[in-house]
Amino acid sequence: MHYFDYAIFACYLIGLLAFGYYHFRRHQSGEDYYLGGRNIKARHVGFSIAATDVGGGFSIGLAGLGFSMGLSGAWLLFTGLLGAWLSAVWLLPRVKFLEGKHGLSTYPELLKIRFGTKVAMLAAMISCIGYLGFTGAQMLAGAKLAAATLLTEPALGISNLQLMLWVIGGVTILYTVFGGLKAVIYTDSVQWLILLAGMSLFALPYALDAVGGWQGLMDSLPASYFSLTAISPVLAINWLLTITPIWLIAMTLYQRMFACRDTQTAKRAWYLAGFLEFPLMAVSGVILGMCARVLLPDMEPEMAVPAMIRDLLPIGITGIIIAAYFSAIMSTADSCLMAASANLTQDVLKIPASHSRTVRISMIATALLGLAAILLASQANQVLDAILYAYGFMVSGLVFPTLAALFWPKVGAGTALASMLSGGLCAIALMTGLLPLPEILTALGLDVSIYGLALSALIMLIGYKISPELTADVQDVEANYERN
Repeated sequence: MHYFDYAIFACYLIGLLAFGYYHFRRHQSGEDYYLGGRNIKARHVGFSIAATDVGGGFSIGLAGLGFSMGLSGAWLLFTGLLGAWLSAVWLLPRVKFLEGKHGLSTYPELLKIRFGTKVAMLAAMISCIGYLGFTGAQMLAGAKLAAATLLTEPALGISNLQLMLWVIGGVTILYTVFGGLKAVIYTDSVQWLILLAGMSLFALPYALDAVGGWQGLMDSLPASYFSLTAISPVLAINWLLTITPIWLIAMTLYQRMFACRDTQTAKRAWYLAGFLEFPLMAVSGVILGMCARVLLPDMEPEMAVPAMIRDLLPIGITGIIIAAYFSAIMSTADSCLMAASANLTQDVLKIPASHSRTVRISMIATALLGLAAILLASQANQVLDAILYAYGFMVSGLVFPTLAALFWPKVGAGTALASMLSGGLCAIALMTGLLPLPEILTALGLDVSIYGLALSALIMLIGYKISPELTADVQDVEANYERN
């Protein structure tokens, strides 16, 4: 990279810090810090949701799918469109109604009003640990990308990976600590625009020109790369059943629901987020990967596009596009850090949002969690893997209790807790090998989270039949629907 590209990237990082500091003096309460004052516009929330959901893993992984399987890799982000629009139709109206009635601020509080403190506390601790691990994983991904693209020689006497981990992680922590959710959402909006514009307006035209246009691409790759049906049913099922349910339980999404002024604002944000992910981001991402397959066929699939951008684009544009990739990673990391901090301070430590020192305590908690994420990421992948089991527990254990909290009025607290523990522990046991799958199930190739989800649903159904219990809140929700 040219010095001018390094300067552009440095300006981008400094700009993020300045933006976080700009919002520092505007926080008056915990609601300002964690929910943006509950009055953020739909377009900013929609861009932030897309940036957080796609993030570094999906943006880099999407290019890798284009490299290895072609256009059909775009179906990965169809899960985003499906999850966002289904949530807008069925989930959002019910959550916003309960928010108005109970003043909800976090996802575990939704479970608390329905199933009590034990279920909510377990969900909060699992969510906090899961998002801490996910923050560290995103920072590690950013550091690996930076070490491979920005630095060619060791610097400051430490490995390039460790140096970039502290640089990328440090900037993310600082602007998140000072700016709170409002800074995170606004920077996510800018970061998403940089990523989308960088890929579609600069990287994609240059890449297509380098391979001889669309005809050149078709002449260089197998016909299966241009088919939308060149995907195995098992892979499609794994994507559908393990990614789409995130839209029901992600603390990052609930924070954004509560940051919207009303239901209609939230719906517009969710519809926008789905459209941004598919087809806009999905198609451009996989085509870039296909171009990289032609130009750099011997590269690792997920690193081929960053390397192609680094070597192909002119001075100045390279810095913008590299910054775009980092923006994708950082937009996920900052949202996960805010989610973990809110779980810790509001759900676990139970610090009220109206407390005079809530903002300062929240900033300290965010900083400490961010440092913990860097330290965990700097130790070993195995440490992160262990914490990410909590994320697997979250997906398998929390989906059906959440559905029950909103739609199944006769599910009691004991049933919800049993469903949560059985589904989550089943997934962890399968991930770690403590519970080996029978050969006939292993041969199916399904993700282990699907077995956790199935067991959680089964326990929920049994408990529902054995001990029905009707709660007042669900009756209120149903009555509200009938009135409207």
